[in-house]
Amino acid sequence: MQTENSELKKKTIKTMKGKEAFKGEISKRLSSSEYDKIWRDAHKRLYKMYSEHQDLPKGVAMHTDSFIFPAAAIYLAMKEVDPDMAYDVMKKIMAEKSDEKGRKIAKCCGIPGFKKFFLHMWDSLSHKMFGETAGFKNVFYPREKGCFRMDITQCPYNKYLTDLGCPELNILFCENDVHMYGNLPGLKFSRTKTIGAGDDLCDFKMELVK
Repeated sequence: MQTENSELKKKTIKTMKGKEAFKGEISKRLSSSEYDKIWRDAHKRLYKMYSEHQDLPKGVAMHTDSFIFPAAAIYLAMKEVDPDMAYDVMKKIMAEKSDEKGRKIAKCCGIPGFKKFFLHMWDSLSHKMFGETAGFKNVFYPREKGCFRMDITQCPYNKYLTDLGCPELNILFCENDVHMYGNLPGLKFSRTKTIGAGDDLCDFKMELVK
């Protein structure tokens, strides 16, 4: 048990180190004592989430442990101190980090053949990262030349964020896709509805454009 607790503590510390952008934004808005309190509380919350969800399948844990639980822990800790600030910080930092990833992908789009490779990659990647083994339920459409489509009908982000009492964060994770894929030269990302916004599914479409 002691070894298990030690491993969970290490895991928590390592994960939170990767979330320093949130801490930096909080420190700009609150006193040092307030943001220290939030960060300590977020550590405790994340450790508890990890402790209570150790038996999740590997594919599901890929999403919960790196994204869902840390976001929930930080957000809920902020809400205890400043509810009005909490959502704004999450929205700002998540958008900035996704925009940064989008710019990196956009640069790669200038490499000959990359856009076709990226589009083709989604077919295999989506089955692994967004399939049933990862806690999702999907409709995968037949391959079309220059186009990839899928619908997500069940999402672990919606499930766990709702269970943790912060379903409002779900829409921010949906918006991450827009920030990452919405401005790629030669590729068009489109979606008309999301589970995070209260719809019955998320429709995902990526296609080559001239």
